[in-house]
Amino acid sequence: MKVTVENKKGLNKDLKVFIDKKTISSYMDEKYEEVKNTVTLKGFRPGKVPREILKKQFGQAIFGEVLDKVLKDTSTKALKENKIKPAGQPKIDLKTYGEDKDLEYVISVTELPMIDIKSLQDIKFDEFKVKIDAKETEKRIQDIAKSQKSFEDVDPAKIANEGDLVVFDYKATVDGKEFKGNEGKNTQLEIGKDLFIKGFDKQLLKVKKDEEAKVEVDLPENFPEKELIGKKAIFVCKINAVKKPKAVKIDDDFAKNLGAKDLKDLKELITKQINEEYKNSLDALSSRQLLKEIEKINLDEIPENLKEQEVKILSQGMKDDELKKNKKDIEKKAINRIKTGLILNEFGEQNKINISEQEMQVEIQKQLRMMPGQEKMLQEYYQSNPSVLANLRGQLYEEKILKEIKLKAKTNIKEITKEQAEKLLKEENEKHMKEHHDHDHSSDEKISSSKKGENEKKTKTSLKKPLKVKKVSKK
Repeated sequence: MKVTVENKKGLNKDLKVFIDKKTISSYMDEKYEEVKNTVTLKGFRPGKVPREILKKQFGQAIFGEVLDKVLKDTSTKALKENKIKPAGQPKIDLKTYGEDKDLEYVISVTELPMIDIKSLQDIKFDEFKVKIDAKETEKRIQDIAKSQKSFEDVDPAKIANEGDLVVFDYKATVDGKEFKGNEGKNTQLEIGKDLFIKGFDKQLLKVKKDEEAKVEVDLPENFPEKELIGKKAIFVCKINAVKKPKAVKIDDDFAKNLGAKDLKDLKELITKQINEEYKNSLDALSSRQLLKEIEKINLDEIPENLKEQEVKILSQGMKDDELKKNKKDIEKKAINRIKTGLILNEFGEQNKINISEQEMQVEIQKQLRMMPGQEKMLQEYYQSNPSVLANLRGQLYEEKILKEIKLKAKTNIKEITKEQAEKLLKEENEKHMKEHHDHDHSSDEKISSSKKGENEKKTKTSLKKPLKVKKVSKK
């Protein structure tokens, strides 16, 4: 094989490839042997069909397959030997070809630009640490204690007030008639919570143990007996007990019941938990900041074909007048996205970053846990939509790259209060929502746009999601 590089125009190149007919003939011989051992023709024993007969019946198809294989093998080799990374699918123009002829063709390719990733070490970004005030930890523990509320019996002469627990048996009727499920034993209601039937518990105010109370309520829309919905029911309640809330003592025993070693350990765990609630969102904010800095890195050239593809994605669904009005802004956004994707990919390749199947499975399981009761449906969705899995892999790939860049870049650690963190995240969220509204037709494919036709395993970025503070730790 002989390869010459011609017509160098920036990132666009033509590679002239020449394969002599002897090489083509060896490919043909190999293919004819393969066909001879598999084809069955009347009058010939298996594997004994003469080449002339095969050529007469299948020659054109065989040569077509051989040509496809030769083009695939030699074009890949030609690009690799000349250290050309194509931006998109190369075009092949056949000049001369035939079963008994030399093969000559031209590969027209746009290559990816050379990228120096050393400048990533000079990037500066903020890393946020939330300083949790001891009062915040105490407040969280107090809230937990309230949720662990217990009750104790009181003097039978005491009446039930707001916040008390009333234990009772009941029998209900509608229009004087009993119905399915109209009886209950030792039912417990905390007065003021209104968790049974709307307006029910308020009617148990001032009751005492061993008293009988009559409660009238309209049966709700979610009542099991559909024909009774909206009808007035009368509940005759026999009060078994009135209990007052018992203050929970916050001590070592309380901490141990929650899985901590002691109260000191519980405070440390709660402080860590509150910090973790902000960590993911603040890390995402740092990653956005990092991406903005990467956008500022200058590249001499951007592949025109990638720019056209990205503009097409960003303008999808736009009307002509809208596209014309926003053309410059869209092109600028497209260039920034491609540039960022190229830099991230180059960093990923040079640092041999990849996403293992184990990492994919861990992430999928995490996604499944976030949708309890719908795991099977989500699993089937992933299995039937390979592009969704590809996007998920791309998201993990970018996160992994950014994490590695952060280790090499210059970190500015900022310690902030919980209130400052909330304000920062709120402002960032509002800013992002505005950007999202302004660019409603955007796509999150930074990495994929720079690698189309070359590396399909790295496809998507996920840093365009609104930042949220989790209210409850999932750990």
